[in-house]
Amino acid sequence: MAWVLLLIAGLFEICWSIGMKLSDGFTRLWPSVFTVAGLIVSMGLLSVAVKSLPIGTAYGVWVGIGAVGTALLGMLLFQEPVTPARILFLLLLVVAIVGLEATAGA
Repeated sequence: MAWVLLLIAGLFEICWSIGMKLSDGFTRLWPSVFTVAGLIVSMGLLSVAVKSLPIGTAYGVWVGIGAVGTALLGMLLFQEPVTPARILFLLLLVVAIVGLEATAGA
């Protein structure tokens, strides 16, 4: 169950990071509310997950999910560059996330 909560926490990390971009420096009300709500849910779920997972593993997976998801959405929503090198490094992040989970021992 902790891994499921961690996955959901990572997805909410993507939500609040994209929300920060959409909030335009917290000058737009609803994107700002969305950002803060996503941050609270993400941190809350992470805090529950680390009760039974190693903190280094959980944090690394959480950040990795957020980084990969945010980078992909940046490419899709904000026309950030899509290059073979960026895709390669995102794939390496995915491999690292899977590796952390596989070697967690929890």
